[in-house]
Amino acid sequence: MRLTRKQLVVGGAGAALGAAGLYELVDQMTSAPARPAPAASLPAEQHILDGVRVVRDNDVEVLVPPLHHQVVTLELDVSPGDVADARSALAAALADLESSFPATPAGLGITVAWGLPYLRRFVPKQAAEHVPVDLRASKAAGREVRVIDDAERFQSDPDATILEANDAVILLRSDSLDAIKQGSDALVTKLDFWKPTSIRRGFVGGGFDGGTSLPKRMAMAAGVGGASLIPDSAELFLGFTSTQKASLGPARIANIETLGYADRRASGYFKQGTTMHLSHITQDLEGWYLIFDHGQRVSSIFKPEQKAAPDVLTVPQGRENVATVETNTNDFAKHRSIGHSASLQPASRLAAEVAGPDGTRYPKGTAVPQRADFNTLDNPFSWSSRPQTDAMVDEPAAGLHFVAFHPTSDDFRRVRRAMDGQMPDGTRIPLRPKDRGQGINSVLTTTHRQNFLVPPRRARSFPLSEL
Repeated sequence: MRLTRKQLVVGGAGAALGAAGLYELVDQMTSAPARPAPAASLPAEQHILDGVRVVRDNDVEVLVPPLHHQVVTLELDVSPGDVADARSALAAALADLESSFPATPAGLGITVAWGLPYLRRFVPKQAAEHVPVDLRASKAAGREVRVIDDAERFQSDPDATILEANDAVILLRSDSLDAIKQGSDALVTKLDFWKPTSIRRGFVGGGFDGGTSLPKRMAMAAGVGGASLIPDSAELFLGFTSTQKASLGPARIANIETLGYADRRASGYFKQGTTMHLSHITQDLEGWYLIFDHGQRVSSIFKPEQKAAPDVLTVPQGRENVATVETNTNDFAKHRSIGHSASLQPASRLAAEVAGPDGTRYPKGTAVPQRADFNTLDNPFSWSSRPQTDAMVDEPAAGLHFVAFHPTSDDFRRVRRAMDGQMPDGTRIPLRPKDRGQGINSVLTTTHRQNFLVPPRRARSFPLSEL
């Protein structure tokens, strides 16, 4: 039986936060994987998740993300005079949770990020002084651009893509649904200075330990079209493994200060912070699996002429496999198409070795973005305070809540534009929106976008307000 949204979530925001609905099936379908022991102390960075398991698939190292993910976007309901009390209450709630759960998949990963509406309404003068300037973006734009910037619609986005204006967002990650619920209760339900605008849920779980993976089993339980076509060991609905260790940025590379993109303010208040992009993307599974055969899906995801056996979903994407602008232009000239990963790599991988301020050396070809995206059956969200605006639909749908950490918002922008053939050196590959030559883009539709600033752990509660 196909489940409807009313069967997934019943009631208002409080009920929605407490009732995971269909996502409770995750724990019935699988058990939490073994995890390495956590570090002795919390990292200064909120976005770094310790204790992540590493497995090998097709002789490639793969990170195994937490099973459960939840994002809650928020609107502040507090007067400027009461911000100090709100800051103390949020800090206390976060401290209590972290005393109960390690910041790992086996415990609870918590990231609190802040939108431009908060910075502009509550701390405009402090933000003007302390939010770093993105030197690279400012030079390209001919104007001052900060590390956090407004989201935009891209070439392949529909006009209907909503550019959101939430004050804040909370990302919760855990193997335990109960830990997610406790985090939601402590940080949202019990705090009265903000209210949810959306609740977004999902899961990740490839079949790395044998058996049918979560994406296929969950999609089939929801009755999503094309669910039966998902490969049995797929980590994501579209099949291929996205959490290869080599294709995700190493620990502190996404910090604002690491790669030198930002000005000297990066060594101050927001050192060890980052930026976060959040979007929701619907996926046409039937179009992906029926229109494209396995070989075409491989060339669409990676690059033309890429080969992989029918049972291979983890295709190596190490530094030695990185595509260049020339690779993409030559592929388009020969095949009238470019691969998804290949198109991103001129912007998402380092063009030269970089030494970080802590002495860490990042070789040429190292990935920069740190992704935390997850499968979802939300359509587009589990719950919304503005259902008509967000175009909420009763029936579940296959999709992705895309979460990515970048040193600056412009760094995300460069990577996303490259996906549409707009390369960082100015080269433009003439792809039309939804062009089959982009492969994967023809089955993706982005419904919502927003950028956020992620302060370091020490400043995550109402950043800058204490100044």
